[in-house]
Amino acid sequence: MGHDQNMMIYSTENGIVALDSPVKLKILEMLRKGTVSFDDLVEQSGKAKSTISVHLDDLQKLNLIQEKSSPEDKRKKYFFLNSVCFACSEMPMVKHYQNNLEAFDISGLNGDSLLMHIFQTVRYGMEAYGFNPKPIMKRLGKDIGTRVGPDLESNDESGLLQELSEFWKLQKLGEMKIINNSRPTVIVTECYHCSKMPNVGKTLCSMDEGILEGIFSSRLGIEYTFKEIECFGSGHQHCKFVFEEKK
Repeated sequence: MGHDQNMMIYSTENGIVALDSPVKLKILEMLRKGTVSFDDLVEQSGKAKSTISVHLDDLQKLNLIQEKSSPEDKRKKYFFLNSVCFACSEMPMVKHYQNNLEAFDISGLNGDSLLMHIFQTVRYGMEAYGFNPKPIMKRLGKDIGTRVGPDLESNDESGLLQELSEFWKLQKLGEMKIINNSRPTVIVTECYHCSKMPNVGKTLCSMDEGILEGIFSSRLGIEYTFKEIECFGSGHQHCKFVFEEKK
């Protein structure tokens, strides 16, 4: 995947299709607005008829589009979508994914850092290829937290927060600080997977949200919600989570 390319994911009756061809994506973009004739596709794309014909044939074989003839003139062809676009890559994530791949030098990585680098590459690669990983990452994090919670010792909120700050540091997940004000806040610096991220305009630690929710809920027997409101990915120098009991 090049730095200047988009990736779009389409769902068809035969399964999922990922595309990064600029010409094919241009054709599909035009067809998303409705049925378009072959001549109009050629004119709007600025490509030769032979080029458009080849791409249309490819798209039909992938079951992404279908064609039909004009009732008045059987020689005149029209094309329409036979699929649904449900994901699109985002350029900031594509660039970070590429940078992560280019930095993948196993000679300078030990076992722990290699595994972390693999995790980061998978995490950001999902968004680079058009998938929104937040819901599934949070779900997986909560599953992990639910398993970890019973192994901790604290039985109250303040004690569990203190124990978690030590756990986070011991496991090299970052430096966790607890702020007790009108709304308890968890701040993490040196976050294990996003501290080197550029500002991509959004929070990134959905897995940590899930882990914290799972630990609190399983350990204390009360449902908690954790929400990240600031992140290295949103241009901050820390990750900030607010939390409360779920009503």
